[in-house]
Amino acid sequence: MTRILIVDDEPQILRALRINLTARQYEVLTAAGGTEALRVTSAARPDLLVLDLGLPDLDGVEVIRQLRAWNPVPIIVVSGRAGGADKIEALEAGADDYVTKPFNVDELVARIRAVRRRIGPSETPENARIGRFTVDLVSYTVADEANGEAVHLTKTEWQILEILLQHPGVLVTQRKLLQQVWGPAYRNETHYLRQYMAQLRRKLEPDHTRPRYLITEPGMGYRFQP
Repeated sequence: MTRILIVDDEPQILRALRINLTARQYEVLTAAGGTEALRVTSAARPDLLVLDLGLPDLDGVEVIRQLRAWNPVPIIVVSGRAGGADKIEALEAGADDYVTKPFNVDELVARIRAVRRRIGPSETPENARIGRFTVDLVSYTVADEANGEAVHLTKTEWQILEILLQHPGVLVTQRKLLQQVWGPAYRNETHYLRQYMAQLRRKLEPDHTRPRYLITEPGMGYRFQP
């Protein structure tokens, strides 16, 4: 189910979009301000944002800029600002589409589908092998093929592992991992990564002191080596 975050300071719009999009089988989250939108995006990882520009605490264009520093989530602007300059500013900041208020919900749904098609499906593999472990990223399970037992991973461990598996053999920087998992305010908290990578290695590496699959690139980041 596609998860959509609606960001608008008008309660009636939040309610109307929640009802209409839920009826069309979308999972809907809401935020009434820019700061809340950044927090919810970091915590809930929505598949798409529908964003108003005229927010009470943080202008919508600034929300787009901050999101684009660490998250490629598709963004559709829905705004009462009809001027060409406003549209250009939002699109140049990183928005994927722009709908002017008032709008028809069917048109918005069509724009959502079009943006999702254009962005394309996720590149996350359905499963991967790490030594004797099979990682299923559809059901979010890890099975030990040696004894058939399941391995429990925490939500944060899953988030880190999924990002690494999306880029097999490629260095993923510390900053990218920190920003995608914890948010932009944590981009320098490298001790978080050390702690969680150590936990993943204890669970998934044949010898966690000499990792073969979850590799550290000192001072730079981490790499999943298939």
